[in-house]
Amino acid sequence: MKITLLHYSAPPIVGGVESILAAHARLLAGDGHSVQVIAGRGEQFHPDVEFLSIPLVDSNHVEVLAVKKGLDAGLVPAQFEELKRAILQVLTPALQASRVLIVHNVCSLNKNLALTAALKEIASQTGSPRLILWHHDLAWTTPRYRSELHNGYPWNLLSTDWPGAVQVVVSHERRRELAELLAVSPERIHIVPNGIDIPTFLSLDQLTCHLAEQSGAMRADPLFLLPVRITRRKNIELAVRIMDALRHEFSNPVLIVTGPPGPHNTSNYEYFSSLKTLRADLGLKGQVHFLADYDAHLPDNVIHEFYRLADALLLPSREEGFGIPILEAGVARLPVFCTDIPPLVELGGEQVVTFSPGESPSRVAAIIGTTLKANPAYILSSRVKREYNWGVIYREKIAPLLEAG
Repeated sequence: MKITLLHYSAPPIVGGVESILAAHARLLAGDGHSVQVIAGRGEQFHPDVEFLSIPLVDSNHVEVLAVKKGLDAGLVPAQFEELKRAILQVLTPALQASRVLIVHNVCSLNKNLALTAALKEIASQTGSPRLILWHHDLAWTTPRYRSELHNGYPWNLLSTDWPGAVQVVVSHERRRELAELLAVSPERIHIVPNGIDIPTFLSLDQLTCHLAEQSGAMRADPLFLLPVRITRRKNIELAVRIMDALRHEFSNPVLIVTGPPGPHNTSNYEYFSSLKTLRADLGLKGQVHFLADYDAHLPDNVIHEFYRLADALLLPSREEGFGIPILEAGVARLPVFCTDIPPLVELGGEQVVTFSPGESPSRVAAIIGTTLKANPAYILSSRVKREYNWGVIYREKIAPLLEAG
């Protein structure tokens, strides 16, 4: 369907609401919708998102600022209605094909009340788009705006419940404030939090994103990294069995083994085959992934990017000459769970959690569970990935709003 998003400005203008609007537009376009962004300032920021500049939508337009000066003093200038009509003249045809209009902050802030009034008139017309009012900030509940607000029209457009409009806020506190302001039940107001695009934030390249999606790393909770070549001395079978036991500790533990079989011993391929058999026997196809199954020759940057994605390093080696993954995990600020062989203990010191190479998998899983569940950084990271991932927010919160009555 055709969906229009509207705000005073859009990227590349830098701002919190601008970045959220851009994220929404990309998500909507990615779901197959025809998306249009209308703003006073900005440019096309995505090839699948149409951008329409209407200068009078801008909160900083010279005519808008002139009218606002009078409004802030409690006067409704004669130019107010002229400005509203001018906005209507260009905005109405721009919305003609839209089925949904999502308005960010314009109906809760007094930055361009002529635009707010124009939207109210459009909303009252038969055949107008379904209106979703998305409130990040509320002028009437914010002390710094109170001197600019006065009784009556048009300031009361920001404090009344518009018939037929879907009200959306970004937090429970905003819902409480808006419910009191509009004198409506809080249940009438949808909460859709802002989110984060994890691959973009972590600067993951296309190959890393593809592998992470294929392997389930994006949905892991927690994600364990085992960045080694597949050789018997790495004791990978213990890691596989630990993952089996970790299913009793966490909702969706996933292990990523990054390397291919070691190139200098043909028996490593037999070992690789035995690991996959063990994985199948334990029913761990969704929990244990060998990146060699997807691409046997991964560049170093992909491995480094998996460190950014991971929640912990798991290194169950029986033998090591050094232990570079310990250093890499330190730089990446990952908790480390490794065997207590001398080279790893020397590198990790008291900053790593150790266990014997012959320890029972259930015992190691219990140690890992206790450690991570007491780690505030992991707990926050897990909650952010689970609740504030843009993909999850779109699927569970935004998409249903598009068809809601």
